[in-house]
Amino acid sequence: MSIEEMIKSLPEDLQKQVTEYVRSLLEKRAKKSGIKLSQDWAGALRDYKSQYTSVELQKKINEWRGD
Repeated sequence: MSIEEMIKSLPEDLQKQVTEYVRSLLEKRAKKSGIKLSQDWAGALRDYKSQYTSVELQKKINEWRGD
């Protein structure tokens, strides 16, 4: 089972915790390497908030990316 499949099998609240944990790891890594973590993507999908649940939106994002 891939990491994506494991995450998708979690309840929504735990998926959010995983997301926050990964984000904190990336920020920690960026601080060590001196690279600033770009968050210019934040809020980019707000127009879809009323159309999809967070899990459905994650699946849609994977489709759009071609995963």
